[in-house]
Amino acid sequence: MNIIVTGEHDEIARARIRRAAGPARVEFGGLAEGIEHADAVVGNVPEPLLARASRLRWVHSPAAGVDTILSDALLDSDVTLTSSAGNGAIPLAEHALLLVLMLDRDVPRWSRAQSERRWERFTHGELAGKTIGLYGLGNAGLDLAAKAKACHMRVLGMRRSSARPAPGVDELLGPDDFAYLLAESDYVVVTAPLTAATAGRFDQAAFAAMKPTACFVCVSRGGIADDEALLDALRRGEIAGAGLDAHGVEPLPVGSPFWALPNVIVTPHNGATTRETARRGLEILLDNLGRFTRGEPLRNVVDKSAGY
Repeated sequence: MNIIVTGEHDEIARARIRRAAGPARVEFGGLAEGIEHADAVVGNVPEPLLARASRLRWVHSPAAGVDTILSDALLDSDVTLTSSAGNGAIPLAEHALLLVLMLDRDVPRWSRAQSERRWERFTHGELAGKTIGLYGLGNAGLDLAAKAKACHMRVLGMRRSSARPAPGVDELLGPDDFAYLLAESDYVVVTAPLTAATAGRFDQAAFAAMKPTACFVCVSRGGIADDEALLDALRRGEIAGAGLDAHGVEPLPVGSPFWALPNVIVTPHNGATTRETARRGLEILLDNLGRFTRGEPLRNVVDKSAGY
């Protein structure tokens, strides 16, 4: 059994990966050279290489999202795809709450005053009693729901299926309730993956359906919002502001208008970049390596047709 592991791993991580793989042969790198003999790959397999991967049975994404790895060829194949879903849920939820708080209290205004050494006091908001609408209730969305409840917020949550429990959510909504989520929320937070169903979901009509006092926050994937529609809504005052950690084009171009808008907070897709995220991701990989070599069911299997 041959396993190819791509990406950067220090010697300690490499030793742990080899131990977890047991009797399997592990190669770090060399994807193009070894793809014909690979039974499993950790990392992205470009479509031309996938065509040569006659033995491939499993691909693991080191990231929680699989939009950059789920090619048409992989989608149509019998190869099992797993992800590191859950590795960055905690810091991502923390970052989303940070952006909500910064928008609610107009932290950029304090930052400008500090840079100019001005003692500027003003009446700002508070989160208690406000409604947060979560578009996506995976690991990050559920963690954010708990954090929002701790801030005494009303929590609306939307997901495809209502079968699984949603602790911390006051109202569990389905896709048909999208307009209700938009109209009710003071903060709409996107924690959903980028899929065929979510791409461009926040368009001109969606932003027009939000309260003019509401803010839009995206911490999962850019492309779920139409950037031009979002810019237009911000400029026209259809919504009050935005906190963006995920962007349609990354890195965000120097000439992007988002940088200069006074009602926008930009962070560089950095919300889950913690040592703990990397540690949890490695633990998921190690668990799945052991399962794969023992012939046991894998963890975090992706529904390729759904995209997550």
